[in-house]
Amino acid sequence: MKILIVKLSSLGDVVHAMPAVQDLRQAFPQAQIDWVVERGFAPLVRRCAGVSRVIECDLRRWRKSPFSASTRKAWGSFKAELQSEAYDVVIDLQGLSKSALVAWLAQLTPQGKRYGLANQTEGSSFEAPARWVADVALTLPTHIHAVDRSRELCARALGYAVPKIQSFGLLAPVDPAQAAIINIAADKRFASGSVALVHGTSRADKEWPVAYWVELGKRLNASGYSVTLPHGSDAEQRCANEIAAQLEAAVVWPRLGLDALLDALATCAGVVGVDSGLSHMAVALDLPHVQIYNFDTAWRTGPVAAHQLSVFAQPAPTVETVWQTWLAVSGSVAAQTATAYQPS
Repeated sequence: MKILIVKLSSLGDVVHAMPAVQDLRQAFPQAQIDWVVERGFAPLVRRCAGVSRVIECDLRRWRKSPFSASTRKAWGSFKAELQSEAYDVVIDLQGLSKSALVAWLAQLTPQGKRYGLANQTEGSSFEAPARWVADVALTLPTHIHAVDRSRELCARALGYAVPKIQSFGLLAPVDPAQAAIINIAADKRFASGSVALVHGTSRADKEWPVAYWVELGKRLNASGYSVTLPHGSDAEQRCANEIAAQLEAAVVWPRLGLDALLDALATCAGVVGVDSGLSHMAVALDLPHVQIYNFDTAWRTGPVAAHQLSVFAQPAPTVETVWQTWLAVSGSVAAQTATAYQPS
C-alpha cells in the first residue's frame, strides 16, 4: 500500500501530524508513507520515522509571484515529482484550499481514494474545497486536540483503532558539534545540564515578559542548570542576549537550521517555552517540558504527558507557577536543590 500524507505547514502543525504516521506504520507495517510539506519544514519531516519520501513544495513563496518564469518552472518540477507515483490512499490532514489542491493533483491507483475533513474543528482552520476534493470526507468531533485530529482522521479513513500509546517518531541523532554549543556547564554547580528557554514566537500576544524569563533563568542557575537560548530572528536574538546578560550561566545559540536545532534541543535536560513550533518539537523529543499559555488553548495544542505540562493564566502565568510546574516535570534533582535559591 502507498499512502500520501498532505500536511504542508506550519511547524507546530507538522509536528502534531507525526503521531498519525506512527499509527499508520503500526496498522500497516509494509506501507510506503510519503509526505508533502513546505520546503522549510522538510528537514523535520525527514526525521520522522516511517516517512519514505518527502515531497517539497514552496506554495508560500510561489503565491508571491505566481506568473513568474521561476515559479512556473518550480511548480512544474513539483507537480512532476508529486505525480511520479500513484497512491492507494491520499490523506489531506490540513483541510485548506492549498492542501486540497495538492491532494487533487496527486495520482491515484485505480482503486485509490482521497480522504479529508468534512468539518471544521475548534481553533483550527478549514476551507470548503477540502471537503469537495475528497472522495471520502470524514466528520470529526469539533472539540479535539490537534494531535488527535490527525490520528483520528487517518484511523477512520483506513479502518483501524487509534493506538492507546502515542509516539511522534521524531529521530534526533545528536550532532557532537551542536552538543558542544549546549555543554557550557563545566563548573560543577551547573552539572544538571542545560534547559532551553524558548522565548520566541510568531505572535507578540503569546510572549512571556523578559523579566519573567530572567527570574526563571536565575532559579534554574541556582538549581544546577545552565540556560540556553535559541532564536529565529534578529528581534528574538536581541531578547535572548538581554536575558543571557543577566544570568550567571547562559549561552545564546547561533541561528540554527531545523536539523541542527533538533540536534541541539535533544541534548537539553528540558525545555520551558511559549506556545511555538519549537516548543512542540520539544514535546515530540519527549523532553521534560513546560509550555506557557496566555490563552486558554492548551487543551487543543498543549502537551499531555506527565512530564510535559502546560500552564495558563491571563495576562500571563507567574514565574512561581512556571517554576513549580518545572519542578513537577523535571523530577527530584531540581526539587532537592530548589531551596538553594531565594528570589529577590
